[in-house]
Amino acid sequence: MRQYRAVPRDGLAWVTGASSGIGRAVALELSRRGFVVIATARRLDQLEQLAQEAEQFSGRIIPRAADVTDRTGMAQLVASLEQDHGPVNLAFFNVGTFLPDDLGTFGGDGFRATFDVNINGTLNALGPLLPLMQARGRGQVAINASVAGYGGLPRASAYGATKAALINMCESLKFSLDPQGITIQVVNPGFVRTPLTDKNDFPMPFLVELDEAAHRICDGFAKGGFEIAFPRRLAWILKFLNMLPYPLYFWLLKFVTREKHQGETR
Repeated sequence: MRQYRAVPRDGLAWVTGASSGIGRAVALELSRRGFVVIATARRLDQLEQLAQEAEQFSGRIIPRAADVTDRTGMAQLVASLEQDHGPVNLAFFNVGTFLPDDLGTFGGDGFRATFDVNINGTLNALGPLLPLMQARGRGQVAINASVAGYGGLPRASAYGATKAALINMCESLKFSLDPQGITIQVVNPGFVRTPLTDKNDFPMPFLVELDEAAHRICDGFAKGGFEIAFPRRLAWILKFLNMLPYPLYFWLLKFVTREKHQGETR
């Protein structure tokens, strides 16, 4: 079966987490490419500013306030979107937060909030949409994970675990969704300059600017395929590292991050 790839005439695009960072940039890029985009996030005022910014493009942005951690609210949102604006044929679930998970706070509120937002927030959006796509026999869903989900990295036990879970979930769903005409994609960015990464106090190799990230993601929607990963240099390095025996994997990562760790102890 030929892989389905959404085009503007087919229906709506939906982007979650669209008030800032990658979600905001992707919503703008999709509207530039002619899509009518439903942009959701908790901050309606920022979404309204986003919609105004998109008025210069051939598509448009419809702002809707929503909280991905509200399971009932997300189900109601999906129903109202389709009733008021038509079918959602392209969804980019950009759900992600990063909270410190050092040993002193391991398993605490930050750790649990990371799981609730990154995993349950994605499920709350995807769950009510999939049956509608299945009934139509077509749709395209992209889930924002991370190259951090390829394997365990220092100081990312919560974040990396949630992203690994999303990658695994997408891999599993592909077997079920392909025969139904629904394209599932996983987006695995490296470091992208966003308000989230601005908080990082460690080196971020191959840092990608936000506009470039949005272009690569939207190009990936148009081209199809399962994984949209960038920058490729970082993705392939991490993929290679995770093929190594554990002793060598741990040694290499400790070596690469040694200077940073030493600096923290001085």
